[in-house]
Amino acid sequence: MKPKAWSWLVFLLGFAYFALPLIGTLEFSLRKRRGEYSLDAYVWVFEDTQFRETFGYSVVMALLTIVFGMLLVVPTAYWVRLRYPRLRPVVEFITLLPLVIPPIVIVFGYIRLYNTSSFLPMTGTTFGTNLLLMFGYVTLSLPYMYRAVDTGLRTIDVRTLTEAAQSLGAGWVTIIGRIILPNVLIAVMSGAFVTFAIVIGEFVLAALLNRPAFGPYMQLIGANRAYEPAALAVIAFTITWFCIGLMQVASRMTPQSRAKRS
Repeated sequence: MKPKAWSWLVFLLGFAYFALPLIGTLEFSLRKRRGEYSLDAYVWVFEDTQFRETFGYSVVMALLTIVFGMLLVVPTAYWVRLRYPRLRPVVEFITLLPLVIPPIVIVFGYIRLYNTSSFLPMTGTTFGTNLLLMFGYVTLSLPYMYRAVDTGLRTIDVRTLTEAAQSLGAGWVTIIGRIILPNVLIAVMSGAFVTFAIVIGEFVLAALLNRPAFGPYMQLIGANRAYEPAALAVIAFTITWFCIGLMQVASRMTPQSRAKRS
């Protein structure tokens, strides 16, 4: 068999692996009315105020997590690559820890350290609990965001760009914000896609911190209804990929991206 045929075979197998479960979920979500297909399950979901509130809350938390993660990871990865390359294995090990530490351990640590009887009672206020949740999301997305940014930094000559900017009188904030970040923006957006997906579907942190997020809402509907969870899964998939598509379009509208394509 020719290499091109093998490529198409692998593509079709991968497409079937991901598409068939979604098609089956879509077909099941249309069977709420016995004997015929209908959109009753979708109507119920869109009329539920909790759906709009929880999904909107998770989208806002996802955007805040992406911004905070970008502000944390980009300067860190840049500084390690420029000044402290020997610390790179240590930083990579630290960023891998969220993959081996379960989220339930992280959230119990938050509750233990920041409960109302501690020196910093963040769980006693809505703002403080939301802040803890965002920090938890940043922690969970750290392995993906850091590696995406680090890969982007490998494609550019960080030292030469820094020295050229310093010779023109640019400070560190200007160098990172106007030179480094635009050049790794595509890599940042790659990490942002994964971060967005993690936040939308995350359950443990939001449930134990008692936040009105989309993950606990999906679990609640799944435990009490039959067809609506399937409709909810299809809607969430569609909206999530639509938001990711908007982020991708926004990243390609930057001057640097247009210059590379031209």
